[in-house]
Amino acid sequence: MNIYFACSITGGREFESVYQGIVAALTGDGHSVPTAHLAESGAGTREAGLHPQAVFARDVDWIRACDVLIAEVSVPSHGVGYEIGFALGLGKRTLALYQAGRKISKMISGNPDPNLSVKMYRDVEEAVKQVRGFLRNMESETAR
Repeated sequence: MNIYFACSITGGREFESVYQGIVAALTGDGHSVPTAHLAESGAGTREAGLHPQAVFARDVDWIRACDVLIAEVSVPSHGVGYEIGFALGLGKRTLALYQAGRKISKMISGNPDPNLSVKMYRDVEEAVKQVRGFLRNMESETAR
């Protein structure tokens, strides 16, 4: 499966180890994650050197091509919010994950779109479990 993984880059990287754990699990399970590099340490520095229009064009192309979008939303990010809205506008199944105890945007938590799932996790292992459960549910719905 082709999965767009969205995470905060300029808004804060305090959940970088979670990003890395999710991406490692996805790629380890055989999925393609074109945004895997965004989970790596130093992603902000590398992305800062890119022209904004180039990043926008690249990312919307990746979202258009993905099967699903998975976003870690514990850290507020304009970009991640935009990516979620863009994916939902295309009818893409989307998972928004957040760490227990964190407040997330009501535009995410209150969104009734049937293609959006919002799930909480306590640690990276539970985040990975939520991701795998989301993908299993999606695959079983597609098989029907």
